[in-house]
Amino acid sequence: MTPTLPRTVRAVDTAQLLDLTQEAAMHGFSQRLPVEWLQDHLAAEATHYLLPTLVQRLRHRPEVPLQWRCQLLTVRTGEQIWGLLDILPDTFDRIPETLDTASKNDIVSRIEHAVTVREWVEQTAADTGPEEMPRP
Repeated sequence: MTPTLPRTVRAVDTAQLLDLTQEAAMHGFSQRLPVEWLQDHLAAEATHYLLPTLVQRLRHRPEVPLQWRCQLLTVRTGEQIWGLLDILPDTFDRIPETLDTASKNDIVSRIEHAVTVREWVEQTAADTGPEEMPRP
């Protein structure tokens, strides 16, 4: 039986996001950005928001545990950048619920209008020179 996907948004700081990304890398999850790339591009004081959107089960890789595929809105120096991050359900459940309903609704709306990591990298490259698209 597939667990029920939580209908909530959780906020994490940069250190927590890096830990979540490291855990995703350790498990070989497909939706994540490289920790080194995040360390280079995230503001240390930024808040990042996770919205679970999909139960991810890799039937062709039974050794990989079930995950929540989360939409990630990360804010860096005022920029809102949208990406994906796969997280273990138990790990997500341990992230404290700190946002009120109005804040969650606002974040979901911002996720819908944010530029993707790919768009942000391309825009940054156009402004400052080529930058490689991050690969997990």
